[in-house]
Amino acid sequence: MDPRLDLIRHYHWLRQYGLNDSHSGNASLRSGDDYWVTPTGACADTLEADALLRCPLNGQPVAGASLDAPLHRQVYVKNPRAGAVLHSHGAYSVAATLSGKDFVPLDFEGQYYFPSIPVLDIPYQDYLSHAPARVAASLAEFPLVVVRGHGVYACAADLNLAYKWTCSFELSAKTALLARHYAEKP
Repeated sequence: MDPRLDLIRHYHWLRQYGLNDSHSGNASLRSGDDYWVTPTGACADTLEADALLRCPLNGQPVAGASLDAPLHRQVYVKNPRAGAVLHSHGAYSVAATLSGKDFVPLDFEGQYYFPSIPVLDIPYQDYLSHAPARVAASLAEFPLVVVRGHGVYACAADLNLAYKWTCSFELSAKTALLARHYAEKP
């Protein structure tokens, strides 16, 4: 399969399964000394492989690349084993981490995959200048990181594993929020 089609498929799934809205999030895939990334403002419902942009790992992203393209580049440079990066805005993942505290899953699967998920507090006005280095440093140690109030970044050797981490975290966050809700009920 053309790796760009696989990238599109996973980006569509993020939208289809409620982890992004129609125009949020982004995705990339390493390709030798380059990486393919979604364009800025991409619509997950209609994006096709020929709209993906190829950016060099040793230079600036090409015009039209996602605003997060520098972040994706930093992840690949900092972690040579990284093959894919997915950025999502799952409502449960974002809500469960708004406190700014690292997330510790309550459920078995969540604890099995991620004993703790770091939550970075990056002021919105500083996001573009600070997020690339901070997210890349965290993803060199953890499969997932959250930017508080913004979203989740998952990094793995391939798209399928990054997608698995994203989905597993969203379910863990949903479970934690439901558990908190029911614990507060009389």
